Amino acid sequence: MTLAGKISCEIEVHATAAKWFNLFAKKLHHVQNLTDRVHGTKLQHGEDWHHPDSIKHWTYVLEGKVTTCLERIESVDEANKTITYKLFNGGIDQQFKLFKFIFQAIHKNSGGAIIKWTVEYERVNEEADPPYGYVEYLHKFTRDIDAHLLKA
Repeated sequence: MTLAGKISCEIEVHATAAKWFNLFAKKLHHVQNLTDRVHGTKLQHGEDWHHPDSIKHWTYVLEGKVTTCLERIESVDEANKTITYKLFNGGIDQQFKLFKFIFQAIHKNSGGAIIKWTVEYERVNEEADPPYGYVEYLHKFTRDIDAHLLKA
């Protein structure tokens, strides 16, 4: 059995792809104010939230439990409105050798956007479950943020 995998979900949202990408590319520190699912964030290392060498500390609720991890931006593709985040430490390293979130904001001609989240992972062993809880988390997290982006 393979230990590596990818799980994706696509969520139709009302706010534009440009608003979504701007939030995640330039205002990531605001996310904690837009959803109750994130309890807090802080810059752990570095001076710029969006610099690839900066490391952020996240505290969030996953499957009813307060969880923490560290995160850094691995890549940004402005043309395709895609950002890859590497997550590690906290609850992540106990179950995964590799854990990434890939965010993509896709423009819809009829208005709004499609937010595509891909969770790319490699489990430490077969006893570690695939990260389905994170996909559910990202789906709900996206709905919360969309409501706020519409008001802005």
